[in-house]
Amino acid sequence: MMTKRARVVLIPCVALVAITLTGCPQRKSIAEIMRDPGRYYDKEITIAGRVTLSFGALGKGVYEVDDGTGRMWVLSEHYGVPSDGARVAVTGRLIQGVTFAGRNYGTVLRETERRK
Repeated sequence: MMTKRARVVLIPCVALVAITLTGCPQRKSIAEIMRDPGRYYDKEITIAGRVTLSFGALGKGVYEVDDGTGRMWVLSEHYGVPSDGARVAVTGRLIQGVTFAGRNYGTVLRETERRK
């Protein structure tokens, strides 16, 4: 049987976890996103994987993430560009027609948050 004191601590902790998880965008596989990019256009999504290529200067750039199901380019405007081989989890909004340094990257995730 749970004591009153344990209940007083447990209930706020459970509520905090529930609130935190409901605010997080759902992680999607790159293959799922690329099958129907229109479904995810301008919606906040999260992908995770290994950086395979990266190009950047002065805190801005693009890098490619491979999650094992496919590859997707990520546009970084505020966080810099991670090095090749780094493992990342990236949250952002799906956009199309991004050009960086004279190259078009098609369907791209515009980064709003990154975790290692």
